[in-house]
Amino acid sequence: MLDINWLKTFVTLAEYKHFGKAATALHMTQPNVSLHLKQLEQATSVKLIDRNPFHLTQAGQRLLESSQRTLLELQTCQADMNAINDLNRGTLTIAASDIISRLLLIEPFQLFKAEFPGIDFTLLNTTSSQASELVKNAEADLGFVIAQKQSQPLHFTELQQIKWCALGHNLQQWQQQAKQSAESSNVTGSEPTLILLGHDTRTRDLIDEALPTLKLSNYRIMEVGSVDAQIDWAEAGFGVAIVPAFSVSSKTNLSSIVTQLPDFPTTSLGYVVRQNQVLSKAIKQLLQWVSDEIIRAHKES
Repeated sequence: MLDINWLKTFVTLAEYKHFGKAATALHMTQPNVSLHLKQLEQATSVKLIDRNPFHLTQAGQRLLESSQRTLLELQTCQADMNAINDLNRGTLTIAASDIISRLLLIEPFQLFKAEFPGIDFTLLNTTSSQASELVKNAEADLGFVIAQKQSQPLHFTELQQIKWCALGHNLQQWQQQAKQSAESSNVTGSEPTLILLGHDTRTRDLIDEALPTLKLSNYRIMEVGSVDAQIDWAEAGFGVAIVPAFSVSSKTNLSSIVTQLPDFPTTSLGYVVRQNQVLSKAIKQLLQWVSDEIIRAHKES
């Protein structure tokens, strides 16, 4: 019989391709990682890894594929059992971007802690793509995402439509200069700067597709790591930030001009769970509070 802990060690070792790094990730000592591998090879009667250079044998590759499926099934099964039992103790793991969690989740989380004091929640600060992967792999119970497409093995539920706006003083001036430049080759202007998220985000992919609607002949791009950073740099006068409209609706002290971008395509903000995932009483209640928070925010804006 193969020990589940041996399989976890083997999968982690295959991921990191280094005994020391795998030991760190597993919070184990390196000799224990080696021991688990030795016990696994003895139990299977095959060599699984060649060390110099590190690579999986044919048998190791086959076992890796089976082990990954097995561990995922066990993790999913445990999550479903916890949900069915409606445990009042344990951990709820949520994956969401920084802007979503801070604007939409803080008050629902406060209500959650008051209603379910025995359940700790872990918040994973991720991009939408990463949140989807974490839910798919049963490493998160719930993911809040932007622009999720319906696809196996995830189920997406929309919470609200997202519209876009530009934050900064110079957008209309730049657009006028671009129009004049198109009409007369003698007209020149400074190259504008758009403050955008990095390419590792789903939001950036959406924005890149819509940038031609701004009708700017040329521009520079300043990449930053969060929507709040976009807002801060735009407020400091470094350019125009393209951000979701809900991210500025709660800002009461902005000095920069906010320009709505109706030509930008709307997208969806919602949550993802695994297909056929059993939702616990706690998760259902949290989702209701999030929905209530979105309705409240709309009324105030």
